[in-house]
Amino acid sequence: MRAVLTWKETIREQCVYDIAFKPDGSQLIIAAGLRVLVYDTTDGAIIQPLKGHKDTVYCVAYAKDGKRFASGSADKSIIIWTSKLEGILKYIHSDSIQCVAYNPVTHQLASCSSSDFGLWSPEQKSVNKHKVNSKITCCGWTNDGQYLALGMMNGVVSIRNKNGEEKVKIERPGGSSSPIWSIAWNPSKDEQNDILAVADWGQKLSFYLLSGKQIGKDRTLTYDPCCVSYFSKGEYIVMGGSDKQASLYTKDGVRLGTIGEQNSWVWTCRVKPDSNFVVLGCQDGTIACYQLIFSTVHGLYKDRYAYRDSMTDVIVQHLITEQKVRIKCRELVKKIAIYRNRLAIQLPEKIFIYELYSDDSSDMHYRIKEKICRKFECNLLVVCSQHIILCQEKRLQCLSFTSVKEKEWVMESLIRYIKVIGGPPGREGLLVGLKNGAILKIFVDNPFTITLLKLSTSVRCLDMSASRSKLAVVDEHNTLLVYDINSKELLFQEPNANSVAWNTQCEDMLCFSGNGYLNIKASNFPVHQQKMQGFMVGYNGSKIFCLHVYSMSAVEVPQSAPMYQYLERKMFKEAYQIACLGVTDSDWRDLATEALEGLDFDTAKKAFIRIRDLRYLELINSIEERKKRGENNNELFLADVYAYQGKFHEAAKLYKHTGHESRALSMYTDLRMFEYAKDFVGATDPKSSRILMTKQADWAKSSKEPRAAAEMYLSAGEHLKAIEIIGEQSWADMLIDIARKLDKAEREPLAKCALYFKKLKHHVYASETYSKMGDLQALVQLHVETRHWEEAFSLAEKHPQFKNEVFVPYAQWLAENDHFEEAQKAFHKAGRQNEAVKVLEQLTHNAVVENRFNDAGFYYWMLSIQCLDIARESEEQRDEMLRKFGRFQHLAELYHVYRSIQRYTDEPFSSHMPETLFNICRFLLNNLTKDIPPGISKVNTLYTLAKQSEKLGAYKLARYSYEKLQELHIPSRFQESIELGSLTIRSKPFHDSEDLIEGMMCYRCSTNNPLLNNQGSVCINCRQPFIYSASSYEVLPLVQFYLEEGISDEEAVSLIDLEVPNMDQRDTHWHDMDNGELQTLRMGDGLDDVEEDPFTAKMSFEQGGSNFVPVKVSRSVLRSMSRRDVLIKRWPRPLKWEYFRSLLPDVSITMCPTCFKMFHSEDYELLVLKHNCCPYCRRPIDEPN
Repeated sequence: MRAVLTWKETIREQCVYDIAFKPDGSQLIIAAGLRVLVYDTTDGAIIQPLKGHKDTVYCVAYAKDGKRFASGSADKSIIIWTSKLEGILKYIHSDSIQCVAYNPVTHQLASCSSSDFGLWSPEQKSVNKHKVNSKITCCGWTNDGQYLALGMMNGVVSIRNKNGEEKVKIERPGGSSSPIWSIAWNPSKDEQNDILAVADWGQKLSFYLLSGKQIGKDRTLTYDPCCVSYFSKGEYIVMGGSDKQASLYTKDGVRLGTIGEQNSWVWTCRVKPDSNFVVLGCQDGTIACYQLIFSTVHGLYKDRYAYRDSMTDVIVQHLITEQKVRIKCRELVKKIAIYRNRLAIQLPEKIFIYELYSDDSSDMHYRIKEKICRKFECNLLVVCSQHIILCQEKRLQCLSFTSVKEKEWVMESLIRYIKVIGGPPGREGLLVGLKNGAILKIFVDNPFTITLLKLSTSVRCLDMSASRSKLAVVDEHNTLLVYDINSKELLFQEPNANSVAWNTQCEDMLCFSGNGYLNIKASNFPVHQQKMQGFMVGYNGSKIFCLHVYSMSAVEVPQSAPMYQYLERKMFKEAYQIACLGVTDSDWRDLATEALEGLDFDTAKKAFIRIRDLRYLELINSIEERKKRGENNNELFLADVYAYQGKFHEAAKLYKHTGHESRALSMYTDLRMFEYAKDFVGATDPKSSRILMTKQADWAKSSKEPRAAAEMYLSAGEHLKAIEIIGEQSWADMLIDIARKLDKAEREPLAKCALYFKKLKHHVYASETYSKMGDLQALVQLHVETRHWEEAFSLAEKHPQFKNEVFVPYAQWLAENDHFEEAQKAFHKAGRQNEAVKVLEQLTHNAVVENRFNDAGFYYWMLSIQCLDIARESEEQRDEMLRKFGRFQHLAELYHVYRSIQRYTDEPFSSHMPETLFNICRFLLNNLTKDIPPGISKVNTLYTLAKQSEKLGAYKLARYSYEKLQELHIPSRFQESIELGSLTIRSKPFHDSEDLIEGMMCYRCSTNNPLLNNQGSVCINCRQPFIYSASSYEVLPLVQFYLEEGISDEEAVSLIDLEVPNMDQRDTHWHDMDNGELQTLRMGDGLDDVEEDPFTAKMSFEQGGSNFVPVKVSRSVLRSMSRRDVLIKRWPRPLKWEYFRSLLPDVSITMCPTCFKMFHSEDYELLVLKHNCCPYCRRPIDEPN
């Protein structure tokens, strides 16, 4: 730190008591004698003396906003002045004014006298005054303007709030023998707490917090302090007093040096706002302005930079990682040296040697290794592994860390530059530059110096290359000179240099700075320049260390320019070394490409690895493999390189030159450069031309140009590929043209065409193509797939072998579309009876599950007919199928009748007559065996029967039904109704209506049968089965009869058709004949009573006989029968026909010719009109039998 006197003025015979700066630093207000003087701070010229006080002016203060200032005098008055130097207000105290201070926030003025202090602000008329018990010597506001500190004659510091109330009282140990003479608050914004500096005439400097707590210990002074003043940012303190000088201290009170020595006491000192200028006021009237110049104290070794901060601290900065570490020395740091893991710091009375904790290159933890407690005077300080080197003018001294002087060298001229250039520990080399131009090399362990060079001018900067073979020197004319150390030859020189450094990682590169430019020079190539502030101090890899004012920074400099300079000369290895220091990805690519073209595969490979270019690495790998196999044609390798780089024509020329035309051709075709390929091939080779055309078509296909590709394939004769593209694009017109042009022998392309026609749903074209091929099987399949059944049927007629292929899918399609009758016919035609049965069984099951009992009955009837057909055609299955036929016929009738019951119980409106429901229930209960078919509910049946019996007067049957219901599980919906019915029926007579019982008379034996019969639907007396109407289920007046042995169905029909009247006096009687096991009633010839009708003749049966005796008739009886009284069920083979005789010819009965169910004619006609078909088998009325 140096203090330079800027200006000096003397006010004769007046003591300068106080000074205040205007906040912008332009004016200086001085309290001297009776006047307030205003000076210009730049040159010390007086601007104006201000008169207004009648006695000595003791104090001045400027408001923070710069609008006004105040002065206080021994005349007990305070005057407020404007910035235009006009007095605007005056107020008085009861004693002389000692000090004034403006609040930095509210601009409230504190004025202090010997006995009180006042607080005044422009808003209030009066001054608030507060008495004190001791003389106030100094005062100051905190930065936030909340508190005012008062220093007193009795050694007390009183801290008051804005209203003047005391909050904290600090009592100094000396009391009134140590009066407080000056106080100041630290203005720093970085400090978390308010810190108060207190100077007393006990010759102590102390620091306190706002709370009154002392910070650290008292600092002992060697004089009585009169003034304390902080720099604007609070980093330094200026103090003056009885020692007749102003001194600079750190903010912690460590003395740094003298600012200016005077002839009398320094009564006041102030620092100009935001600057390094200090103004002193002395007892003899002297006013002096000094500028403080803080020199840079620093050291650099490779990427570690150590510099002084706040005069007492050392900061070590790692320039690569940007880590920083602060070492607090608490004394003035005079010199710093850094080398490897050592750091030397010179303080006024000692030198500290620090070392790193570890060998880690990024470690920043230093610890003290040695202390040398001696005072040294030196210009330069250098540290080595085991020594420190002190440089004082011409003398160099080498000291060990224990302060033993080991060597001393005396030079012939002043030492201008010194640098450690490395070496083994304890034997390091130093590079020394002298003022007379001599450059020396000194080894720490060698007492003799080695002269490297002798220049004609003084040395400013030196550096030696990494291999110690070259020396760079900057002389006092700012010229850079580079020498070969061994030959002493000047290699080159460059102007405008102020500092130089060799690259620590590359022998041939150096950089130098000057005139605001950074210059990089590689080998003997031209210099590469770029702008840079400051000057360069180190060069490591791609980083240049640059010092600008006080800050050191690492500038990342791409080494592109020198790399390209090497590339231009095809020096690939050297260019690679430069690139390793740090270049961009594009620079690496250029290096790799240039090296590859220069056939330096090793360098190219390394460079491509850097940018991770696998494509080129594969190429280099393949070339290296080929070289190992003995290939050595560099032109061919270069052709491959050119092809990879996109220089295709050069590659093709080289391929041709080396006799590898095929590679050129495949290169062009792979790149889709078909025109170039055609030019390359010429018109001589038709085979190559065709291959070329096919490749071009492949490309057109892959590049989404299908029409061009298809046309190219056709012209190249690749029909299949062309058809594939055209088919995928759905171009039917193009496809049919190809199909028509193709020969029928070319089956594969034709089949492909037909396949695409099917996909595109052009069935006519597909049909035409299959016909051309003569592929009938595929044609049939096409018609079946497209549901063109007529064409399929006509083909099946012409070619019976395809009958199965047509009718089976047709039947399946019909079944899927709910056309089951047609499906069955189709299955019949295809001869697939079992499948027909399976389909119907599934349908029947579904109908039962879904409660579609009408459909269930119909499907069971169809199943029975199907079984009959199978029985007729298959001898092996006949017995089983006939058994199934009987079962299915029985089930069909059960489901058919149950439909009405289900409708009655489940549907709210049912149109059945009670008599019909009554008959149906009885029929169903009579025919239900132990195994009740699925879906049929006995509860529903009995419930319906009970309800209808009640309506029709069959109370006994109703009561029976209710009793039966009690034995069964009844659904909740019927529960209440059944319980009510069971009760109400008990109030009815316990018998059935006579009419109902008469309706159950057997037409063969005239026996009245019970309404419910556990033996089934047969007469309890003669066992003759009842024949029911299939609509109302009343018993029809029909009796089934059988033909005698030997009478065929055809003969029987012809005999009945004769209708011969019985006039030949022969009796016709029933004969009860017992021949073995079978009992028959026989109507024979030769009986006496000719008048009696054999069917109505009384028959002598024991009531309740166990065996059924059928009616058998002879030829004569058949002849006597009337055709209209006989109904014949003409069952197809293998079943026999069944014959029925009506005993009441007046009752008209109709039989359905398909299902052979009997109906009252009126009922049948009504139902046929309603449904347009038979209600049982659903045969349409217009269908021929």
